Amino acid sequence: MSTETFYTVIASPIGELPLTSDGVALTGVYFDVTQFERQRPAAWRLDTSTSCAVLRDAREQLAAYFEGNLTAFDLPLAPRGTPFQQSVWAALRAIPFGTTVSYGDIARQIDGPSAVRAVGAANGKNPIPIIVPCHRVVGADGSLTGFGGGMDRKRWLLAHEARYSEALIGG
Repeated sequence: MSTETFYTVIASPIGELPLTSDGVALTGVYFDVTQFERQRPAAWRLDTSTSCAVLRDAREQLAAYFEGNLTAFDLPLAPRGTPFQQSVWAALRAIPFGTTVSYGDIARQIDGPSAVRAVGAANGKNPIPIIVPCHRVVGADGSLTGFGGGMDRKRWLLAHEARYSEALIGG
């Protein structure tokens, strides 16, 4: 495993998104470029070309997603978290494009029906949003709940997916 961290910043319809990789897998997607730059260790290497294959593939797949041409990501991922967080993030990856589930649904899926709050906390710590689609999780009543990228981005992502999932099924 590489000990070097690579990063890049891509333009998107929801703002600039910093991406990080350990050279083997994608490790992060961030919403706040300014905060990312303040916290980024100086040793991290800017990948401005395509030298880091993982970042190149992530750039291409995110561009296709935002264009409405990709509904499922195929990238190696290495989110860092506890075993419980990992189980929640794995469940998030199983939520189909254009659909939403509740925190309770995720809790039941990981055999922790009483862990709804813990699922919410793990969802909020997801280091690879969009690709690990935490934006697809809503309240039990279908209401939009918090999102690390802000509620405007969550609304945009859900509307984007709804628009393209309807087009896929001929709606």
